[in-house]
Amino acid sequence: MALRHFLSLLDFTPDELRGLIARAIELKALHRRRADGEPLKNRVLGMVFEKSSTRTRVSFEAAMAQFGGHAIFLSPRDTQLGRGEPIEDTARVLSRMVDAVMVRTFEHDKLERFATHSVVPVINGLTDLVHPCQLLADMQTWFERRGDIAGATVAWVGDGNNMCNSYINAARQFDFTLRIACPDGYGPDARLLAAAGDRIELMRQPEAAVQGADLVVTDVWASMGQEEEQARRVRDFAAYQVTGELMDLSAADSLFMHCLPAHRGEEVAAEVLDGPRSAVWDEAENRLHAQKALLEFLLAG
Repeated sequence: MALRHFLSLLDFTPDELRGLIARAIELKALHRRRADGEPLKNRVLGMVFEKSSTRTRVSFEAAMAQFGGHAIFLSPRDTQLGRGEPIEDTARVLSRMVDAVMVRTFEHDKLERFATHSVVPVINGLTDLVHPCQLLADMQTWFERRGDIAGATVAWVGDGNNMCNSYINAARQFDFTLRIACPDGYGPDARLLAAAGDRIELMRQPEAAVQGADLVVTDVWASMGQEEEQARRVRDFAAYQVTGELMDLSAADSLFMHCLPAHRGEEVAAEVLDGPRSAVWDEAENRLHAQKALLEFLLAG
């Protein structure tokens, strides 16, 4: 199979993405019967972390272990990247020693440069631009609970960050409408917005975005690397908390999602995060199964 990377949802076709979701659901059932198999026996995943992680690290390591392979954790403290080695050189060397590389970093350009010089598949474990692995898990969670998301209305409330950008790409690939409510000055990537066309509705009022929506999604107000902006962001986003009252404006059978970690009392009220409409715990678990499907696709065809 020709070399494929997964740097954003746009790297795969809509049919391929739906195939991954279907396979992830199947792998989840197999795992619960302890019938995973070992399709990646003796394969090695290199994991480059420049941003800290809980779900990304554990899900990829567990995925490789359950598939009979192995994962190697690499941080700037453990590698020559931390001493200034060019990302291109690290990519050339590391990709000759492992079967795939997952990179979790800040600048999306750094990920693209790594992929350009890699001879094995590269997976985006998160950049400041997009977080496509999380969207695979989110879509799996929706498909499990509600069926295909095509034609649905999704409301994004809060910061136009990498998760918001990922939902813009998902709206294109999975054929749903996305309403985005964010404060002035905190909008998503303009290029991604333009490319998505009429799939996206950008507005200021969260109540308008959530009205009748099938899925409501949010994320933290200050992402990693923005901690010094926390106080200002709390002020600017005060009207953008997903509360029970806001959820009551959505469809009667709507779901709530959040990629975690969450700050109860900031971007989401505890009654919503821990309430009956919340799908966040399935969503978090599905990182494992969706990424197993992705690894299998990239490494075992």
